[in-house]
Amino acid sequence: MQRRFICFAVALVLVPALAGQGAAADRANGRRIAERWCAGCHVVSPGQSRGSDQVPTFAEIGSAERLDEGALRAFLADPTHSRMPPLSLTRSEIADVVAYIQGQRP
Repeated sequence: MQRRFICFAVALVLVPALAGQGAAADRANGRRIAERWCAGCHVVSPGQSRGSDQVPTFAEIGSAERLDEGALRAFLADPTHSRMPPLSLTRSEIADVVAYIQGQRP
């Protein structure tokens, strides 16, 4: 009986910790995705010298108060309402790009 309790207690501690690690966004992967798919129009990193002056930079997007994490996720999940090309990103990739954008705040 005590052994079951110990196993249950360990599971209660470890499962949420492991789940949280798997859900963490990967900014480095977000940067790779942005450089591949977004840099043709957006300035996606401080070192980038070219981009369209018709679209905001990632630093501007990351600084916009109305574009919180939820708004960015929703937009990237369905960008068909904009001038952006249709992207087919997974939820994990969207989380990575959002984390990267939010990390570009000046």
